[in-house]
Amino acid sequence: MSKHFVIILSVLAVMTLILTVTSIAQLSQQAPGHFRPPAVPLVACDPYFSVWSTSDRLADDWPRHWTGSVQAMVGMVRVDGKTYRIMGKSPESMPAMTQTDLRVFPTRTWYSFESDGVRVTLTFLTPLLANDLDAMSRPVTYLTWDVRSVDGMKHSVALYFDNSGELVVNTSNQKIIWSRNGLDSLRILRMGSLEQRVLEKSGDDLRIDWGYFYIAIPKGSGSSDVITTHIAARNTFAEKGVLPASDDLRMPRAADDDWPVMAVMFDLGEVEARTISRHLVLAYDDMYSIEFFNRKLRPYWRRKGAEVEDLLRTAEREYRNLSVKCEKFDGELLADLEHIGGSKYAELATLAYRQCLAAQKLAVDIDGTPLFFPKENFSNGCISTVDVLYPASPELLLFNTNLLRASLTPVLIYASSERWHHPFAPHDLGTYPLANGQVYGGGERTEEDQMPVEECGNMLLMIAAMAKIDGNADYAVRYWPVLSKWAGYLLQKGFDPENQLCTDDFAGHRAREHAEFGIIPHEDAELVPA
Repeated sequence: MSKHFVIILSVLAVMTLILTVTSIAQLSQQAPGHFRPPAVPLVACDPYFSVWSTSDRLADDWPRHWTGSVQAMVGMVRVDGKTYRIMGKSPESMPAMTQTDLRVFPTRTWYSFESDGVRVTLTFLTPLLANDLDAMSRPVTYLTWDVRSVDGMKHSVALYFDNSGELVVNTSNQKIIWSRNGLDSLRILRMGSLEQRVLEKSGDDLRIDWGYFYIAIPKGSGSSDVITTHIAARNTFAEKGVLPASDDLRMPRAADDDWPVMAVMFDLGEVEARTISRHLVLAYDDMYSIEFFNRKLRPYWRRKGAEVEDLLRTAEREYRNLSVKCEKFDGELLADLEHIGGSKYAELATLAYRQCLAAQKLAVDIDGTPLFFPKENFSNGCISTVDVLYPASPELLLFNTNLLRASLTPVLIYASSERWHHPFAPHDLGTYPLANGQVYGGGERTEEDQMPVEECGNMLLMIAAMAKIDGNADYAVRYWPVLSKWAGYLLQKGFDPENQLCTDDFAGHRAREHAEFGIIPHEDAELVPA
């Protein structure tokens, strides 16, 4: 390791430590109280397959994409002939079942409801296990109902779920199509946009409008399903406890034209004290996930030629095992977090774990190399922003350095190419999902509006930390020329930065930003040899 590399890492490590201690101190001063996240993760797989609840109760509002756009899903429970809503705002004439609890875990979110002597627990399980790339990369969320009587009586119970076409379009006036199929022990409902313009759009406030959304329903579970208008599906269940007998075949049509929905119901029959469980598999096949220097990359789960049938078959086969594995992981992580920082810290860190992974997409290069691409959300939509990679890196360092490697590799490939001629690290690789070259500030053209000191420091710190955890610097050696260039740049510019931007770019250009932290190199400071 060069002496330049060591001294720069030492200074920047102190800066990071000061920021971390300040954040923890502020966190400890927060008033105690019931934890209700501003946005509760429901389906949190990647930047496009991302549905959240922003209300106190799940039935108070529609589920929404992280951008705030409605992506309607409706849940209802029918108890002894009386229908209640548990998710979504429709039918408005139906009362909401009393929501009694909400818990958010690293891989699961569950809601508890109770009315008329029946308790229903609704669990959204997304197996974001950072140490299991196969499970983590699947765009799958399991929806599970656990139902039992709590008053010692028998109750007739039926469950209902539907989703609108808003999950497969950017705007609701886009046309959609739908179909159904069978696969082994599953019944499959499918919905997607008509035009299928794969990877043709980039930007921030966008929803995916290519690929297909799937619901996989286990056969023999007392279920029925239909694809029809929202009014027909919801009102028929709410009033009669059944679904319409046939699909609506008027397509293609706009998602907001009589709002076609894919609806599923489970007739549980009589429910007693013993818990009865039912589940669905919700999945999104985007076919191609990222464009990396003009080549379209497949999602990681497709790396060995897997098709959507394999995705759904594997997801159903591993449902029980992943449920147990995720519950164990959640318990162990929460115990560690509470031991280190208490319950408040554990609650916030749990959200951070989910958001860190769900804000990124795991794709695969043509040679099988995993590549992990984060998206800036409501900033300027950049992909692989280095000052976004940096705050995500502690989680990846803790759970799987292969994921950090997958995050850094696209940046290093770009920075090592002839296209990037600056002596410092790039800010980004483009606008999500198109990683075709930096778009921020001066881009590849000029040094204007760059973040040179910060991004060099971020990259060197992450690579050094990864080498320490891995016990070797093999990865760094592969990119040693560009890393040495950045270390030299920091040696020249890092101790007294010129007028430039940093992550807080909304504050504008400032000089000597490190002086805010009291870090001024002593005039007698010498480089420490490796």
